Amino acid sequence: MDIAIWARISYSVLVTENVFRKEIPMFLSAIYHRMSEQYCYPLDTEQLIINIKTGYDVDKVYIYYGDPYDAGIMGGNERWSGKKEEICFKKRLKDHIWWTTTLRPEYKRCKYYFELHSGEEVMYFFEDGFYTEEEMNTEGKTLSYFIMPWMNPADVCKTPAWVNDTVWYQIFPERFCNGDKSIDPEGVMPWQTGEVGFHDYYGGDIRGIRDRLPYLRDLGITGIYLNPIFEAHSNHKYNTRDYKKVDPQFGTNDDLRALVDEAHAMGIRVMLDAVFNHTGIDHPMWKDIVEKGRESEYADWYMINKWPLEKGRDTRDGRYYSFAFAEYMPKLNTNNPAVQDYLLDIIRFWIETFDIDGLRFDVGNEVSHSFLKAVRYMTCHMKDDFYLLGEIWHDSISWLRGDEYDSVMNYPLTTAISDFWVYKNRGRESFEFDINRCFTMYFAQVNDVLFNLLDSHDTNRLLDKACHNIDIFYQQLAVLFTMPGSPCIYYGTEVAMEGSYDPDCRRCMPWDEIDSGKRANEIAEMKRLIEMRKTLQSCKSRNFHFPNDIEEKRVISFTKIGENESIQVYLNCEENAVDIDISGFSGIVYSRKWKDGKLEPNGVLILKVKD
Repeated sequence: MDIAIWARISYSVLVTENVFRKEIPMFLSAIYHRMSEQYCYPLDTEQLIINIKTGYDVDKVYIYYGDPYDAGIMGGNERWSGKKEEICFKKRLKDHIWWTTTLRPEYKRCKYYFELHSGEEVMYFFEDGFYTEEEMNTEGKTLSYFIMPWMNPADVCKTPAWVNDTVWYQIFPERFCNGDKSIDPEGVMPWQTGEVGFHDYYGGDIRGIRDRLPYLRDLGITGIYLNPIFEAHSNHKYNTRDYKKVDPQFGTNDDLRALVDEAHAMGIRVMLDAVFNHTGIDHPMWKDIVEKGRESEYADWYMINKWPLEKGRDTRDGRYYSFAFAEYMPKLNTNNPAVQDYLLDIIRFWIETFDIDGLRFDVGNEVSHSFLKAVRYMTCHMKDDFYLLGEIWHDSISWLRGDEYDSVMNYPLTTAISDFWVYKNRGRESFEFDINRCFTMYFAQVNDVLFNLLDSHDTNRLLDKACHNIDIFYQQLAVLFTMPGSPCIYYGTEVAMEGSYDPDCRRCMPWDEIDSGKRANEIAEMKRLIEMRKTLQSCKSRNFHFPNDIEEKRVISFTKIGENESIQVYLNCEENAVDIDISGFSGIVYSRKWKDGKLEPNGVLILKVKD
């Protein structure tokens, strides 16, 4: 038997026995805390968040805390005790319970330890391990407390407040709208809504985006994320040739500035795609290397392992590093100070020239940490609410401590949402576990600005994920718009656009159908969801829990707790209708397939909780 499976079974047996008989020791190996990362951090200059993870056998957790110097200078014969408080707030994970509390250290320092209860057993948890009360009080024992030494205001992770209020709209420029046919690329194809090829051009441009800004404003969009728009010889523009020149197929630098100005006038922020992990092979620096070899002044601007350079195949042989194994996208050496200065100058140029509001970093987990720290320092001094977003598909705590990115593309949430519909044999607790995992990975202030999405230019479209079931499609959107963070819809999702994996997820926007009113129902449905998100603070709140108040195992229910109101969300993923008593609520906020007290299969019901 696989050792991981054996360990899980053994742990389940231990927990079960402990719950019912309390005859075995506390499962100490399931308990984890450290004074760093998301386990202990300042929320702001006044509040300190403490989190601890335990097994399901732990019934209660207490924290003893106080100032490190309450009993005198550390290192003497002082006896420090601390104030005892129970940690009441908790979230369920698949194999653990996540306990959380908020402290307000009077002097911005905090010393603490934990008291853990499992039935009649009590253990005390310090930095160097677990102790019984007798062991803790043994004469001569020096206790290793957890210590937050200083809540330095300069070290508090700060994220831009406006992001939590933003509803994003991602645009793949080449396929959004053709507004200026005079700059169409050679071989441009007629605009159409069917499947597209890897190398097709349809003439989407900045003028087209500007023409459709009123459409986005009316939809309720308050932020635009643009895929790359600077000069590159491809339809996707991820192989940059010139970082300071808008691709002529899209327009000019003046066109981009006009787009940003017009968007700002409508209350819409603009975020550009920063492709700094790699360039195209026609980038001047790379061409200089090709021409001069090792003697090029840019020889160490890229990651070249074998000379002379060879062409004509992918980079699996390691002769130089590239994006994936794509020969035409060589990897920049972002450890090189000269490369860092070059890229920082580009960012400075973009902010000063175009007045953009944020950057999304392509392949954001492969550029150097030192470069990102320099980016953070520079941008926060140019615009103190500038938004830095990393394209990272996995746990990203290493980039989210407050000195690099503000946020990442929340693909773990994308997976957590879709998985419940993929695994139709799972009960609602799996949804709870997966969602809770996504929002216990990072600081709370990072959760507020996570870039939440269900599809993008790198995935199949949401309708494809929902197996073309329009009701499941809207169930997942209802989750997106009620999660902490900042929701993003991919262009065309508002009209339930079809598309499988790349390049099929990059089809042309169906403007003929939209302008003729054929997609009016879908647009109206999206407007309802966006309006709900924008008007109810509870939709944006980081505070939620799962009451699991419906008997049927595949009926999801969760409560969002806001400053002004709270809402209750129900999703029926059963095969039959379920009865839901709404007499204790003050009204229906949003619903689909709800009638006469019954929520039909694949239905959504969102209720406002009575004050």
